[in-house]
Amino acid sequence: MIHESAIVDPSARLADDVTVGPWSLVGPDVEIGPGTIIEPHVVIRGPTRIGARNHIYQFSSIGEATPDLKYRNEPTRLVIGDDNVIRENVTIHRGTVQDRSETTIGDHNLIMAYAHIGHDSVLGNHTILVNNTALAGHVHIGDWAILSGYTLVHQFCKIGAHSFSGMGTAIGKDVPAYITVSGSPAEAKTINTEGLRRRGFSSEAISQLRRAFKILYRQGLTLDIALQRLETMLSETPEVQVLIDSIRASERGIVR
Repeated sequence: MIHESAIVDPSARLADDVTVGPWSLVGPDVEIGPGTIIEPHVVIRGPTRIGARNHIYQFSSIGEATPDLKYRNEPTRLVIGDDNVIRENVTIHRGTVQDRSETTIGDHNLIMAYAHIGHDSVLGNHTILVNNTALAGHVHIGDWAILSGYTLVHQFCKIGAHSFSGMGTAIGKDVPAYITVSGSPAEAKTINTEGLRRRGFSSEAISQLRRAFKILYRQGLTLDIALQRLETMLSETPEVQVLIDSIRASERGIVR
C-alpha cells in the first residue's frame, strides 16, 4: 500500500491498510489511522496524528511548522480526526506554545483546494472550507459551519455552529451561531435558513431563530438588551441557547 517512491520515516506509525502514493513524504512522529489514503506528492510532518478513513489529496502540506515569528521549534502538534477529505494544495500548520500547542481538526470535514488552516486553529465536525479559504492562527470553527471560497478569517476569531460566509468574505470579528455573513468587512445578513433546513431543523425553530436575528440585528438594541430579549425565548426555542452561548463566548466582539 506504500508506493516504492514514497519516503516514510521508520519511526512513523501507519495502520496496515494506509495507502501512500508516489513521491509522498511521511516524517517522524507521524501516526496515521486505518483506511486513510495519502495521494502522490503529499508532505506530512510530525508531531501529527491522523485518524481513520481520511483522504488527503496531492500537493498538500500537513503538519508543517508555523511561520509565526514567535515559534522557536517547540514540540507542538497537529491532530486530525476521522473521515475528513483534504483536497489539493491544502496547508495545515501545527500549533504554538503561546496557545494550545495544538492545531485540531475534528471529523467529517471537507477542506477544499488551496485552503489554509493556521497554527492553533480548531475545526469542529462537518465543516466545509471552500477553495482558497484562509484561517489565520487561533481561529475556532464550530460544527457545520461553511466558509465559501476566498473567505479570510482574522486571528482569534470564532465562527459559530451552522454559520455561513459568502464568497470573498473578510471576517475580523466573531460570527455567532446560525448567522450568514458576507462582505469586506463582514456584515451579518440573515439566518442560515437553507443550511438549517438541510440539517433537519424544524420550521418552528427556524422561524424563532429568524425572530432572534431581528432582535439582535434589526431593532437597534444594545447587545446586552438584545441578549436579555433572546433569553426570554429559551422556553419556546432551545436552539436559541446555542446562539446566546456563541455571543457570550466572544472575546473580539461579534459581527454586527
